[in-house]
Amino acid sequence: MTTETSAYHQRVAQQKRAAILRAATRLFLESGYDRTSLARIAVAAEVSKATLFKQFPTKSALFDAIVTASWQAGDGTEEQPPTGDLRAGLTTIGRRYVALLTRPDMADLFRIVIAELPRFPELGEAQFSRGKMPYFESVRRYLEAEREAGTIVLADADRAATQFLGMISNYVFWPKLLLPAWAPEAAAVERVIEEAVRLMEAGYRKEPAGPGAA
Repeated sequence: MTTETSAYHQRVAQQKRAAILRAATRLFLESGYDRTSLARIAVAAEVSKATLFKQFPTKSALFDAIVTASWQAGDGTEEQPPTGDLRAGLTTIGRRYVALLTRPDMADLFRIVIAELPRFPELGEAQFSRGKMPYFESVRRYLEAEREAGTIVLADADRAATQFLGMISNYVFWPKLLLPAWAPEAAAVERVIEEAVRLMEAGYRKEPAGPGAA
C-alpha cells in the first residue's frame, strides 16, 4: 500500500468517525442514551454497522469519545500559557474556558448525563474523568508552574483551579442548563473573566519583597 493510499484511507476513517460522533450526539440528545442503539447511530451516520463497531465496540465507548472530543479546547493544539505574567496567563485560560463552555454540544452533553445518570452512572464518570478532570489538570499545572516560577504563593493548586474555573462557569455555563436561552453578551463575559483574574491576583500573587527584606 502506497503512502498516498494509506493517507486516503486514514482520511476516510477520520471522516466516518466524525460523522458517527455527530450522529450519536444528536440521537443521544433527541432520544436519550438508553433508547439510542448503535444500529440506529450507524444509519444516521450513513456508515455500516461493521464500520461503527470497529471504531466503537460499545455504546459507552462511543459516549466516552464524544465527551473527550467536546472537552478538547479549540483544535487541541493550544499550549499552556508561559509563566511570569499571571494576569495574561489566566486571561488566556479564562477565554479558552468560555469558548469551550459555550460550544452548543457542551450543555447538551451535560443534559444527557443528568437525565440518564440514575440508570447509567458510568455516563457521569465519563463526563468527569475523561472531560472535566483532564481540563482541570491543565489549569492546575499552569498554576503550579507559576508557583515554581515564583509568581504566586500557592498552598493548594486544586483549590485555586477550582476557584478560578468556578467563577467563570457559574456565570457562563450553569444557568444555561435551566435557562436554554441564557446567552450573556460578550462584554459581560469578558468582565467576568477580568474580575476572576483580579480576584486570583489579589489572593495568590506574590508581593515584591519590601525594603527591609533579607
